[in-house]
Amino acid sequence: MKNYDVVIVGAGPIGLNCGIEAKKKGLNYLIIEKGCLVNSLYNYPQNMTFFSTSERLEIGDIPFISNNLKPTRSEALEYYRRVVLYFELNVSLFEKVVNITGTDGQFEIETSKGHIQSKKVIISTGFYDIPNWMNVPGEQLAKVLHYYKDPSYFAMQKVVVVGASNSSVDAALECYRKGAEVTMVVRNTEISHRVKYWVKPDVENRIAEGSIKAYFNSEITEIQDNKVLIKSPEGEVEITNDFVLALTGYQPDFNFLKHLGITLKGENSYPEHNPETMETNRKGIYLAGVVCGGMDTHLWFIENSRVHAEMIIEHISEI
Repeated sequence: MKNYDVVIVGAGPIGLNCGIEAKKKGLNYLIIEKGCLVNSLYNYPQNMTFFSTSERLEIGDIPFISNNLKPTRSEALEYYRRVVLYFELNVSLFEKVVNITGTDGQFEIETSKGHIQSKKVIISTGFYDIPNWMNVPGEQLAKVLHYYKDPSYFAMQKVVVVGASNSSVDAALECYRKGAEVTMVVRNTEISHRVKYWVKPDVENRIAEGSIKAYFNSEITEIQDNKVLIKSPEGEVEITNDFVLALTGYQPDFNFLKHLGITLKGENSYPEHNPETMETNRKGIYLAGVVCGGMDTHLWFIENSRVHAEMIIEHISEI
């Protein structure tokens, strides 16, 4: 059985940064990822542009050069791939962590490929794997999608987009420009203030001119094969429909965290950890990245959680 000083669960940007810092300190480490490299970024919409500028997404002091001020998904995928090659990071892809037993200094990690041992464990699993369900009749129909990739798929279709966040607005605009008849269903009174500043006026203008129909203070009550029922301030609305893009957000794998013995606090399920060391209530297990924010997935991004890697590895090295 292989032994490591630290095992890092998740090969997203923050997990990779933890690996870089571990290597700098001369630690024997392994990064384990259940999917492909930077799996969450790979599953982002194909045409996505980051809110952050490229230098705020850099790790390992490696410059991130993009064609425009805001990098694209494809540029980010290529950047992080090159970072892995540059540092020759020890990464195992398409290997899922099933369980972690043992205690600080003697953890045994069961994966889909076998068993390994590690003195310390870092959980950097992000939040993109589990959608926030609407819990309405018909949500299990094949026409309902919680992930959005390419607008061309929805050309000349009647599409309902649920939500008013960045992902919802991007999907609505892109589908509209590919010839879809787009209807947005928004629980709040307006488009979210967190929407990218250069995109928000665009969608608001499309709504104002009637190119995109929007129901505010509204929610879907039922989805059927060829229509959707909407509860709105004007009463129940029934519209003909081909696809529903339920882009209602995502959440960390709380069951996995609870299974590891990590305490979740409050209605937003904040994982218990020391903000100075990132160590959880289970000694020897640390958190890094967006997973630290529980249901408040907007609290941590690549740009403001890169520091977690240095904090964790520094604490591990001092022990």
